[in-house]
Amino acid sequence: MDRRKFLLLMGTGISQKCLPQLSIQNATESETSIAPHETGGRTILSLRGTWEIDDSIVADVIPSSFSHRVDVPGLIHSSTPPFPDVDDFDASSWIRELSQNEAEVTLQVGGIQAGDVRRFTRQTRRYFWYRTTFVAQPARQLARLRINKAQFGTAVWLNGSKVGEHWGCFTAGHFDLSGRIRWSEENELVVRVGAHPGVLPHGVIGGIDWEKKEWTPGIYDEVSVYLSDNPAIESVQIAPRISPREILVQTKVKNCSREPVQDVLRFAIRPGNSEQVIQRHAHQISVEAGAEKVFGVKIPLPSAQLWWPDDPQLYHLEVNTSADSVKTRFGMRELRFDTPTQRAYLNGQPYFLRGSNIALHRFFEDPVCDRLPWDEVWVRRLLTDIPKRLNWNCFRFCIGPVPDRWLDIADEAGLLIQYEYPIWTGPQSAGRAEIFKAYDEEQLILEFSEWILDNCNHPSVAIWDASNESWFPNLSTKIIPEVRTLDLSGRPWENSYNPPASPNDPVEQHPYLFEPSPGNKIHIDSMEDLESRGGADRVGLPTSHSLILNEYGWLWVNRDGSPTTLTKKVWEKILPSSATPEDRLEEYAYLISGETEYWRAFRHFAAVMHFVFLTYSKPNGETSDSFQDVKSLKLEPHFEEYMANAFRPIGVYINFWHPTVRVGAVHQLEVMMINDYADSTSGVISVFLEDRGGRQLSKMEAPFELSGLGQQTYCFEFQFPLLSGKCWLKAIASPLSGKEKRATVSRRRVELISGT
Repeated sequence: MDRRKFLLLMGTGISQKCLPQLSIQNATESETSIAPHETGGRTILSLRGTWEIDDSIVADVIPSSFSHRVDVPGLIHSSTPPFPDVDDFDASSWIRELSQNEAEVTLQVGGIQAGDVRRFTRQTRRYFWYRTTFVAQPARQLARLRINKAQFGTAVWLNGSKVGEHWGCFTAGHFDLSGRIRWSEENELVVRVGAHPGVLPHGVIGGIDWEKKEWTPGIYDEVSVYLSDNPAIESVQIAPRISPREILVQTKVKNCSREPVQDVLRFAIRPGNSEQVIQRHAHQISVEAGAEKVFGVKIPLPSAQLWWPDDPQLYHLEVNTSADSVKTRFGMRELRFDTPTQRAYLNGQPYFLRGSNIALHRFFEDPVCDRLPWDEVWVRRLLTDIPKRLNWNCFRFCIGPVPDRWLDIADEAGLLIQYEYPIWTGPQSAGRAEIFKAYDEEQLILEFSEWILDNCNHPSVAIWDASNESWFPNLSTKIIPEVRTLDLSGRPWENSYNPPASPNDPVEQHPYLFEPSPGNKIHIDSMEDLESRGGADRVGLPTSHSLILNEYGWLWVNRDGSPTTLTKKVWEKILPSSATPEDRLEEYAYLISGETEYWRAFRHFAAVMHFVFLTYSKPNGETSDSFQDVKSLKLEPHFEEYMANAFRPIGVYINFWHPTVRVGAVHQLEVMMINDYADSTSGVISVFLEDRGGRQLSKMEAPFELSGLGQQTYCFEFQFPLLSGKCWLKAIASPLSGKEKRATVSRRRVELISGT
């Protein structure tokens, strides 16, 4: 199929390389040349609520009865009464078996061949069927269904007639209901989803996650019916430009009639929640019978405020024809990376990213997940309150997308999101390289195209991330170049072990210092090696591009303080067998915060992102988060205290990891400081020793001064006292000028011992 036709048929957007043919119009301050007329507008019916549900083996026969109930959006493991084995799909076992005996396994991305399903799942079912009813009134010319996200694969029936299918598990499905809807009467809507990834056709991404245990199906995002007249607005994309201040608006209009139509596109822009219109524009359009056409306009916004993490100004754009309307939000924000300086630039200024990861699709299988991801109060606290306390301005949404509402909240919270598609092949040397051969490139282009156009208006979505720890060269050479121009904002792409697809794209690094491997020579009990390593440890692609450090540690402990399956051997070396869960939780906070200070202090990374803020925590899990109570979002207290300091914009790192020091010894202490603010700051840096009871034993201090975005190392010739015992060595930066008013603390455990 011709590439342009392929993208147009998606009903969501076109490539930027087609823009010269769009006759982009520069907007003026008024629309006096076009006479005003009535706008038909769009009616949106939300189908959020409780649906009926049942299961089947066959694909095309609607169940005769529905004996269970389930919430939409949500997951099927929350159904009442519950379905047995609903999450079961032994993908992890399948992948492990693949690496050991490839000849016996038929490989298929996201699942397995249909005939082999029972080999990997205890389920006899293959499908789940959702049922609900709705009334659409008054009568309109068009009715369209949008299912924002559902897994695994979606098919739709309306009033007993099949409407269509959409196989994507992480992108929106669109279905035309116009010819089958009963206006002002009850309509029966039935949606079928796959029970597990094994039902997906070859090449469809069901998500490969080597550390995922369960694969839960469900409609996990919103479902809506759009009612309008003709011509219909198919999509609206907004690309902000900050110099000069303007937006490029690309609107796709579809004429569903048999006659050409002429109409007017009207644009109105409002700041925040205000009803005041700060800019209007109107544009005459003509669309041939049965055709789609894309119109581009540039609208000046000379007084618009920029979107910043600490001031996330949002604007609303409403686009109308005489028959339809679309409302969407945007922020005036540009993010780019620069290879020569190896820095991120936000709105033209160097900017350091600090944050963590959210692996929501792993949290889906957490025993306490339930309805939490769809509880707006819970999500707002997760994405707004806690990141502010921990001084985070970014997240990687890792190896799986989130419900659209999460991105709305991230927009409002001022978060910068690295948005990752769930592809994880592993490195070429890991015995998994054959996996990439099973991906269908045309299907990937389709899914990536839908994914971009679903999410491109969110200012929080700052970086597209094609894969996690993957060796898949065609992502860089073919797939990303094919789809990246769909995003008119030109966001950067990150692509794990593969070469960057563009000269200024960043590269991810995962330097797991504690991972048990022959190459890791760090003294696992003391971290003393860090004093001479220089902060440039890299695990991944050798590169001179900007670096994003979005995983590090290998120290995970479960919420109850027990080691995870990946870290049992590590913790056997770190702490004695008599260690309690509380001991491990405190030690984890101490070590991971010290490592965070280390990675930030040397400025080798444009972004430092801890792994992981939210994931599962379970006895057979490989990783875990650091919540003490995830339902109430109470963090483990040691973690919160240590990490809030480690991620302060004014960063402090004591480059000293000696576990023992002779009493009376003199050591040269290097205290490294960084300033993530654009404004300079000054104050006092204090270095002191205190015993475990909090009594100060010795102290030195000096003034500090840091330029905007600067760094500085202060050296102290520090004499330890003539007292033995376990102590804390601390460095505290107390700002007296600049934006930061809080003190930052770095601390090291030291035991003073007697003898020579």
